Amino acid sequence: MQISIIDAFTERPFAGNPAAVCLLPDGDWPEERWLRQVAREMNLSETAFVRRLPDGDWALRWFTPMTEVPLCGHGTLAATHALRTGGLVAAEPVRFHTLSGVLTATPRPDGRIALDLPTAALTETAVPDGLAEALGSAVLSCRDTGGLGILVAELGSEHAVRGLAPDLAAITRQPARGVAVTARAEDREGGYDFVSRYFAPAAGVAEDPVTGSAHTALTPFWAERLGRTGLTGYQASVRGGLLDCELLGDRVRLAGHAVTVVEGTLRAHPR
Repeated sequence: MQISIIDAFTERPFAGNPAAVCLLPDGDWPEERWLRQVAREMNLSETAFVRRLPDGDWALRWFTPMTEVPLCGHGTLAATHALRTGGLVAAEPVRFHTLSGVLTATPRPDGRIALDLPTAALTETAVPDGLAEALGSAVLSCRDTGGLGILVAELGSEHAVRGLAPDLAAITRQPARGVAVTARAEDREGGYDFVSRYFAPAAGVAEDPVTGSAHTALTPFWAERLGRTGLTGYQASVRGGLLDCELLGDRVRLAGHAVTVVEGTLRAHPR
């Protein structure tokens, strides 16, 4: 079986967010235990498993080293890039059947891939006990995202977001799969409107480099704050990545580049 490592939301290797993409043979899904073993072996924030459906669409699942997740933007971007560069898709957009419904990915003339994802449902909530202490920073406001499982925490400045050194053990005790911290961009000439970071140690991901799923919540959050639907977000991890974001009602469109850094063969076939 073909397996690749692809850096998503970047135009250059060793930046953005790496995802493993495993192209499965046609037929039913392998046992979940095997999928989890492969994801642990790859030890990236997500491994995407793709298989062709009889109607020409694709089935797609995402696993962290510890658990399956309901939505993964960078894994979807990486999977689309793998299928396109491998000559496996003739029709566009590419349609994926996932735990979050049918997602589409459309290549653009400039080389970016645009993802159509469901908008997260945001509910303002009180700052959970212990969150400020876990982050090591005051929290201005919080949003719950329901089934997405991400808590959005607004901090006072971009500087605060970039300077965080959170207590990851304490983050795991928060009532969410992961915590996205965000603030408005301080430099209006920097090419982005807001900044973020994302921590999900309970899912086996201490800090995710660039998180598409979190931007399905960050996009409506900042669209309301800034009064426009087209935005650019910068995820300020060590690797970093830019995301072009557009709010389209109950959908969010995220666009970015991807680059393949490893191509290989997975010899541990499911039994």
